[in-house]
Amino acid sequence: MSLATNLKKAKNSNMFILFLALLVIWGVFIAITGGNFINFRNISNLLRQMSITGILSIGMIFVIISGEIDLSVGSQMALLGGIAAIMDVTLKLPFIVTVLVTLVLGLVFGVWNGYWIAKKNVPSFIVTLSGMLVFRGILIGITGGQTISPISGAFKILGQSYIPKSLSYIIGILFVLLLVYSKMSDRKAKIANKIETGDFKNDLMWIIGNSILIFLGIIILNSYEGIPTPVLLMAVLIIIFSFVSNKTAYGRTVYAIGGNINAAKYSGIDTQKIKMIIYIVNGFLVATAGLVLTSRLGAGSVSAGTNAELDTIAACVIGGASLSGGKGKVTGAILGALIMASLDNGMSMLNVEPSWQYVVKGLILLFAVLFDVQSQKKKKG
Repeated sequence: MSLATNLKKAKNSNMFILFLALLVIWGVFIAITGGNFINFRNISNLLRQMSITGILSIGMIFVIISGEIDLSVGSQMALLGGIAAIMDVTLKLPFIVTVLVTLVLGLVFGVWNGYWIAKKNVPSFIVTLSGMLVFRGILIGITGGQTISPISGAFKILGQSYIPKSLSYIIGILFVLLLVYSKMSDRKAKIANKIETGDFKNDLMWIIGNSILIFLGIIILNSYEGIPTPVLLMAVLIIIFSFVSNKTAYGRTVYAIGGNINAAKYSGIDTQKIKMIIYIVNGFLVATAGLVLTSRLGAGSVSAGTNAELDTIAACVIGGASLSGGKGKVTGAILGALIMASLDNGMSMLNVEPSWQYVVKGLILLFAVLFDVQSQKKKKG
């Protein structure tokens, strides 16, 4: 059996374990809440809730794959969201200007982190721990410790609106067509390069299965108010960055750097440049999440994004990323974010004390890392 086949089976096994874990968590909460956990309204709220962690996880997964970390994303998101609120509420700037300035600032913050890590070789743990404190301090300073509200109606659309139900089905069809194109182009490329393609029936079943999931999700969400705008935004970002990680030279170099940075250097990869890009892109995604968070809350708050970095890192690790680098997938991180959001949502429905919620999530993170460590030992053994 080839190495590629073994790797594919391992990935499928990991995804199966994630799905199984999610089903178990949902099953427990469904039983305890008498089915209220999966009513249409709660499913919609759950997905809206996880969209922020999901967007952050898309950026974080590239950081972790490269063998680095970012502890500043929570404070950075809060600061960017606070600046957006100030531009909207105090300065009365047009919404599009607020969005563009916030995204540019996100890129700037990404350059700041990337410069110290990639160019000056300061450990990412120290740089981003410093950033976590600096960004939060700046936020408290520019807001005077006060909540900035209320945001404009245009701003609220980003985090609080829903896609029209009729449009949802059109979007679903487009997503299915994209799945078909992606799978068929992948087969064509393998044939052209004389690589084993596998049974066409398996690809067909994959397309059908994912198409059913897409339309099932749309039907469920349309049974309430429709697809929440942040969820659609997250879905688009998942597609874009899954393509980047799986189908581009940039994605392959990120894995190469995380797997063995010295080998990557010797093969001619500009590791400093790639790490800079990773943190710049991460800054852009943090800014996006900050805009969604402020829109969802209807205000800029000094407490926004507290512990978001921990939820994000946990989502990536639970989703199969290795903190030693070289391993992880966007879809895995999103599943991890859904698991974390499900725990938050379910425990909140049961009125579990916040202290115990932290305990549960902390233990899950610990066992996820333990599982990764044991897996690495088995591979080396």
